[in-house]
Formats: sequence, structure tokens, C-alpha cells
Amino acid sequence: MEKYNTVGLMSGTSLDGLDVAACEFTRHEEKWNYRILHSHTYPYTNEWKEKLAGLPESNALSFSFTHVEYGHLLGKLTKSFLESTGFKPDLIASHGHTVFHQPDRGLTVQIGAGSAIAAETGIPVICDFRSLDVALGGQGAPLVPIGDRLLFGDYDACLNLGGFANISMEWNGSRIAFDICPVNIILNKIAAQLGYEYDPDGTIAGSGSIVSSLLEQLNNLDYYQKKGPRSLGREWLENFFMPLINNYQCMEKDLLRTLCEHAAFQINQSVGDRDRATVLVTGGGTHNLFLMKCIRRSSPCNWITAPLEISDFKEALVFAFLGVLRFIGETNVLASVTGSRQDHSGGAAFHLLG
Repeated sequence: MEKYNTVGLMSGTSLDGLDVAACEFTRHEEKWNYRILHSHTYPYTNEWKEKLAGLPESNALSFSFTHVEYGHLLGKLTKSFLESTGFKPDLIASHGHTVFHQPDRGLTVQIGAGSAIAAETGIPVICDFRSLDVALGGQGAPLVPIGDRLLFGDYDACLNLGGFANISMEWNGSRIAFDICPVNIILNKIAAQLGYEYDPDGTIAGSGSIVSSLLEQLNNLDYYQKKGPRSLGREWLENFFMPLINNYQCMEKDLLRTLCEHAAFQINQSVGDRDRATVLVTGGGTHNLFLMKCIRRSSPCNWITAPLEISDFKEALVFAFLGVLRFIGETNVLASVTGSRQDHSGGAAFHLLG
């Protein structure tokens, strides 16, 4: 039996903080199993939130310094995590923090220098999981589906409600997956206008009314007419999604209600006619009880909310798994998901010798 102890690091577009998961993976007779032994979320300071949010508009020198500085931050937080838990990993797998994602132009950038993480911890690091896929003509996202297939294959589909919602499922013998629509990244932005970091339990959204004309315009965006591999990023949100919202002078509660209904509609469109499908739901959006109510009300699927630890740390878990697959030289990115020219093993490695 093979066994790998790995730390997964995940920072999402919602800027909630850094998720760290200490994971154990075992493989016996080609079947993978996992355990999350320890987990923790390190919230970002206001200074880091502002720094990360403003990075796309920074100059090249500031960007480069932040890339390295952020890598040292990840390394120090990981080292503190390991000291507090006593966990001894074989490697660290870091997703980094996405700053640019324009795969149609051959560009995707996740900051957090792997060299700095390795220097701070003295542990082998796998990072930069998306670049090779984009170089091969793929979307560079989503990357979680290989983990969905090998770790959560008992479900018909896996839905993640993060900054953007994305889904993964088997279709005609292949794994397919794609980003669906904005979720937390936009819901948190609207909640912030009321002085909240997020809408607790979706209570504010639940008190609002649907803005029908805005809902129709959002649902008619060109992205939702596309088929096949596709992904979303901050640039799409700012260039296409936000201008529609900014055209309306609505109360925040009505915007939140409309955005929840929009997400529920698009999520159910993505499942298609799988009315008996069992769907595992994870991510921060599962805490939004009103959003989950909207999703369940719109579809006869069996929507199963994962246990809290899996729900909150599934992406950190899966990137830890991607690191293991890269470490042992096996496929960790599926061409059927991203649209790249071939399956491959993505990720850059940094390893201190001696």
C-alpha cells in the first residue's frame, strides 16, 4: 500500500483567507483513499486583503515583490501550522492566489513563490498547477475534477460553491467540468456595501425581492450559451457581469436575492436533465442557507451538503492530492475537462537537497 502525507494550501478569489489541510492519501489496488487529519483557515489581515485585491493594477516591480513576499507568508503560516499540529508531510502542494486568468490569451497567474515556501519550511513544494495546461491550449481550470473522480467517485456530480461555482461529472465515459457562475465573489462584494464580510446564512438575500429584468439580463450573458470547457475569472466579472449590476439602483437585499436566484438557475442548468443525480456540494457557499434553499427548490436532484471539514477544505484537500500525483509522475489534469491538447501532470517542483 502506498501512503503520502501532504499539506494542501488554497486561497480563493473571495479573499476569505488561506485554507491549510494536512492530508493522508493511501492507494491500495488502484483505489485512492484520503483523510483530513488537521485543518485551519488563516484569515487575511486587512493589509493583505487590500494588497491582493489591488495587485492587478500594480506595476511589474510591486507585483514581483508581492509574489515573493506572499510566498514567504504561505511558508511561515504552513510552518506554524506544522509546529502546532505535529504533522510531518512528505510535500506541500500550493494553489497560490489567482491574480490573472485569461486562458484565451494564454495567460494564468497564481502568486506565491514556491521557492519561498520551500525555503521557509524545508519541505518539497509543488505549485503553479495551471500554467502547463494553459500552454497546452487548455483553460487551466477547473483542476479539481481529477480529485472528484478518484476521491469522490461515488457521487454523480460534485458542485463547489466558492468565489465561482464549478461542477464536475462523468459524461459518456469522460470527466467533464466547467465554471458555472459567480457566487461568493459577488455576494460578498454586495454584502460589503452593508458593512458585512458576507451575508450570514443568506438572511439578507432572503429578505429581498427579485429584480426580474436584471435576472433576465444576467441569465442571457454570452458565457452561459457556451458549451464545452470554459472558465471564469475576475476579468470576466468586471467586464461583463458588474456593468449589468451597476446599471441598476437597487437595494442591496434585492441584489443579493437576485444573485442567489441567478446562481441557482445556472447551477441547475449545468446539471441538465439529471433529475435523479446525487450531487455533493462543498465550499463556503454551503453556509448560505438561502442560496442552498434556492438551489434545492429549483431541481429534483439530491443535493448532499458535505460534512463541514470536507465542505470547507475540499479544494485544499484536492490540491494536496494533485501535488501527490505530480510528485509520483501521474496525470493530474484531464484534457476532457480543460480542453488542453492532452492529459498531463502539471505543477512546478521546488526541493531542497541534503
